[in-house]
Amino acid sequence: MNKTYNTGAILASLLICGFVGMFSETALNIAMTNLMEVFQISAATAQWLTTGFLLTLGILMPTSGLLLQMFTTRQLFTGSLISMIAGTLVAALAINFEMLMFARVLQAIGMGLLLPLMFNTILVIYPPEKRGAAMGFVGLVIMFAPATGPTVGGLLIQYLTWHYIFWLSLPFLIIGWLVGMKYLENVTEVTKPRVDLLSIVLSTLGFGGIVFGFSKAGEGSEGWGSTVVVASIIVGLVALVLFTLRQISMREPMLNLKVFKHPMYVIGLLLVLSCMMIIMSSMIILPMFLQTGAGLSVFATGLILLPGSALNGILSPRVGRLFDRYGPKWLVVPGLVVVTLMLWFFSHVSPASSVALIVALHIGLMVGIAMIWMPAQTNGLNQLPPELYPHGTAVMNTLQQVMGAIGTAVAISILSGGIEKYLHGSSAPSQPTEIANAMTSGSQSVFLFTMSIALVGVVMALFIRRVLVSRETMKSMH
Repeated sequence: MNKTYNTGAILASLLICGFVGMFSETALNIAMTNLMEVFQISAATAQWLTTGFLLTLGILMPTSGLLLQMFTTRQLFTGSLISMIAGTLVAALAINFEMLMFARVLQAIGMGLLLPLMFNTILVIYPPEKRGAAMGFVGLVIMFAPATGPTVGGLLIQYLTWHYIFWLSLPFLIIGWLVGMKYLENVTEVTKPRVDLLSIVLSTLGFGGIVFGFSKAGEGSEGWGSTVVVASIIVGLVALVLFTLRQISMREPMLNLKVFKHPMYVIGLLLVLSCMMIIMSSMIILPMFLQTGAGLSVFATGLILLPGSALNGILSPRVGRLFDRYGPKWLVVPGLVVVTLMLWFFSHVSPASSVALIVALHIGLMVGIAMIWMPAQTNGLNQLPPELYPHGTAVMNTLQQVMGAIGTAVAISILSGGIEKYLHGSSAPSQPTEIANAMTSGSQSVFLFTMSIALVGVVMALFIRRVLVSRETMKSMH
């Protein structure tokens, strides 16, 4: 490479900002019950703090490939940080639900710009043989930040107020921004791609409609039968079909679907999406089970989930280095087998299960995920030629958000269905023990559902093979 970058400083600034964004996401999840009391809102309304965040990401992510070509790296970085800092400040000062909701949208806009920028910058500044380790650090952020969220959030809520989740995040965002402004260079060439308004409208309706529909399905009594849910999902699907047809016919598509011509990219993408569904379902169900089913406090729940998630984060860079050395198969296949086994054990937990068992199962689950996520993702992106990097990361990031919303909604509706079915057959449905048992029954059904996804993943992983970077790609990078 002709140009040498201060890769360490650039990576550090992107990781600090990404970490804070991800941290505030889950730290707020654990404050939901608290926020419902403070703002006098229902669970369905509180859910919007997460849904709105995902919806904003789902709408913004597909345009990220376009934005990466239209603006310089520094412009996008500054835009994303201003949005995140403003959102975090508004959230810290929020006095009502509407103000907090507005803050979440601002934060999501920042994250929606930052995540694709982070992946694209790493693909440009690191040669293929060192990418696994660099992507491993991204894995550390993507997994470790959401993991520390509930523990730190639980502590802050117990001793201070939920506002401090955001006050704590603010100085770190400012530090990350300052480091980035000093060391981050413009790593991509700015081309002026044609902005196709129809593509933007179709992608917003398509991805937005699906995320919105599935998110609504996870709420309320009507669930999947609601007219709004059905209409949103249908509009979303129709818009997505039209969007796809338009991208295929355009000379300069907004989202280049040629990425799907690369088989290892497709397998990597499918495995990452399976992981996303498993993580989102477990992340939302496990804390509910521990609090309602096992009757533990918010803080205790956070502590139980910390070792597994911390280990996942710590292992990610190590897994990245193993991937650089041995390729994906020897990590991904065993990882999926471990995840499948852990989810099967989870489908048998009850309020009588020991805390040690739940901690051990969660550690196993998170270690398994660490073995799958980054190797599958990096191997997939490695197969793409450099001009498709922005599109490959845009497709991957967009579909992750969509899968996150689908996973959360499906998990919540399976849980609600299981709880209702149990209480319907109960002679004393209002007894605390029966409510705990109903929660357990619903949670077990969700874990069986996620186990079936992991089993499909095992089959897909058998077809994964290492991508050797072509000479043409190497030439274009030099």
